Amino acid sequence: MAAKPPTGDPVQDAPEVGEVQHAAAGLPAVAHSLRMSARQMGVRRTALTLLRVNQKDGFDCPGCAWPEPDKRHAAEFCENGAKAVAEEATLRRVTPAFFAEHSVADLAERSGYWLGQQGRLTEPMHLAEGADHYTPVSWERAFELIAGELKALSSPDEALFYTSGRTSNEAAFLYQLFAREFGTNNLPDCSNMCHESSGSALTETIGVGKGSVLLEDLYQADLIIVAGQNPGTNHPRMLSALEKAKQGGAKIITVNPLPEAGLERFKNPQTVKGMARGTALTDLFLQIRLGGDQALFRLLNSLILKTPGAVDEEFVAAHTEGYEEFAATAAKTGWEETLTATGLQRAEVEEALRMVLASERTVVCWAMGLTQHKHSVPTIREVVNFLLLRGNIGRPGAGVCPVRGHSNVQGDRTMGIFERPAPAFLDALEREFGFAPPRHHGLDVVRAIRALRDGEAKVFLAMGGNFVAASPDTEVTEAAMRRARLTVHVSTKLNRSHAVTGAHALILPTLGRTERDVQAGGEQFVTVEDSMGMVHASRGRLEPAGPALLSETAIVCRLARAVLGEGSATPWEEFEGDYALIRDRISRVVPGFEEFNARVADPAGFALPHAPRDERRFPTPSGKAHFTDAPVEHPHLPEGRLLLQTLRSHDQYNTTIYGLDDRYRGIRGGRRVVLVHPDDARELGFADGAYADLVGEWKDGVERRAPGFRVVHYPTARGCAAAYYPETNVLVPLDSTADTSNTPASKSVVIRLEPSGS
Repeated sequence: MAAKPPTGDPVQDAPEVGEVQHAAAGLPAVAHSLRMSARQMGVRRTALTLLRVNQKDGFDCPGCAWPEPDKRHAAEFCENGAKAVAEEATLRRVTPAFFAEHSVADLAERSGYWLGQQGRLTEPMHLAEGADHYTPVSWERAFELIAGELKALSSPDEALFYTSGRTSNEAAFLYQLFAREFGTNNLPDCSNMCHESSGSALTETIGVGKGSVLLEDLYQADLIIVAGQNPGTNHPRMLSALEKAKQGGAKIITVNPLPEAGLERFKNPQTVKGMARGTALTDLFLQIRLGGDQALFRLLNSLILKTPGAVDEEFVAAHTEGYEEFAATAAKTGWEETLTATGLQRAEVEEALRMVLASERTVVCWAMGLTQHKHSVPTIREVVNFLLLRGNIGRPGAGVCPVRGHSNVQGDRTMGIFERPAPAFLDALEREFGFAPPRHHGLDVVRAIRALRDGEAKVFLAMGGNFVAASPDTEVTEAAMRRARLTVHVSTKLNRSHAVTGAHALILPTLGRTERDVQAGGEQFVTVEDSMGMVHASRGRLEPAGPALLSETAIVCRLARAVLGEGSATPWEEFEGDYALIRDRISRVVPGFEEFNARVADPAGFALPHAPRDERRFPTPSGKAHFTDAPVEHPHLPEGRLLLQTLRSHDQYNTTIYGLDDRYRGIRGGRRVVLVHPDDARELGFADGAYADLVGEWKDGVERRAPGFRVVHYPTARGCAAAYYPETNVLVPLDSTADTSNTPASKSVVIRLEPSGS
């Protein structure tokens, strides 16, 4: 039997702190997965559903974007994937009676955990202007309300069309098509807050804003560097790939401010050895200070340049430009400033260099630890410099590997969810659909919040996600959202964004990945693109959570018909009935999707072309990969302050909170904890178990405060601290962003600790 949702918010005032774990997965992960799944779905539904996750004839996990191997286990999911599926396939339901009982003000006081635990949304709901409660509304009336507000705008650019990574390729393609037919490129998305820095740096340097490796490259690598990433919690199935690479002889260097259990040892629950001892993964742990990665890679590059025979001169001469300027700048790199920036010892860097020089095939993987700093784009460019020097792009077992977070976040961008679309994409859209799409750039997430704050945007539509909780500067973001005329959220579950509304608001419930999607043309499937550019089908099998649910694709099609009316030549009704027709159009607009329907019929899917990987061809303006020579930057910390990174707990995926524990870090029963090195905490006068307010400091002079955090003495890098988001997003200034990419700088927030209640 599935358990009922909690009626009251759990008390989180006194989180318990126990022993830090030094291995990930194993029997505890299996037990935890099954326990949480059974609580949401019941035993029988758990077994039937989990065995379909990531199978060739099943559905793609709604969690992370890590790719599946060609040969799959019967249980091709991880602990956090099981949690994601259980939350979606839950038997709990949020009905109109729930909204009659709980006012919006009441919902706004609840935690994100409590909101998510209530279950699946089942009917469209409307919060009328001046009302206290959401009430049921028909689909037809909901679309009329949205159309009325959109048509009343002075300019299409007063509307914002946000997308979360869960959206399928088909729905994303139609969503951007609708927005552009309406007349705007205001298509902010969750990539703006995570891997925008990766896309910016990679597009400039190698000509493609995606990673250049496949799973097979990891298996063939001599050296894998994992920088600013915690796969044990955020991409647990990656641990299987690292284990296989280790079995093939690969060495692994981990670069991170925190030791993470998953990169210490992986207990693979699929094998007897894994359940017993597991596999040690990291060969060298470089416990770097937050924001010191650019300095580290620049020093390694300078040392490579000084080592006779270490540079792949043939590759550099044939395939790159800017080498001389870069080499001259890198030659000036000194040890002292690098060790200050990184907090590392000279011997550690020398050992890393030895491993780098011994490797003929090197892969560098990274995630938010590199992408969410002011200097993130130069940092990732420096990673590219590092790989170019030894010819490690465009050959087996080597390359760049930005590990995307949310399932299909990369696919959404491929489908055109981007506020700054390439002219070639707009040209193709115009040829295929016969209208002139807008050419001026739209707004990303940060600029969208500013537009709402300043009254320049009036309607906000979200295709999935939890925009309010995911965004920086919580108080500013929430005040901005409340200035909107209308806020609309296409959602499967209740979340914080439904309680922070414009003058009026709509919640539109949609099908999940796990559910059957039957339209006029019969049962449909959708497609997704994983973190390595593989595209494959996803087919739900469960009955929908309620008869009123519409698919994301159907919602977009019906909304487009209501807004665009007879003036649109796009066959929206036909698209709703048969998703194959959408894929036919995608095949003629998006490069790499030729013969889309025929190729996706292959159960293994297909790989999108990647010129640097496939041909050692770099589609930059010059046709060559670019060395860059940006000045080295790193955060400078005032005395008595700490540099905070926001991160996830193990019972969390993005803004979805599955539980109140962080098992690997020894935290139980609460989320308001701040991890601080024992020596730093003592110097600041905070014992382990003391309570502190986290107070942000930034150049605007605004006090941003997150109160009541338990101080946990923890082996972080000196001068650094860590705490969970979204609770600490309040400390991230809206205008504190990465140069070029405009990604919020959530990994380098200067804070001071003040005793709580002082």
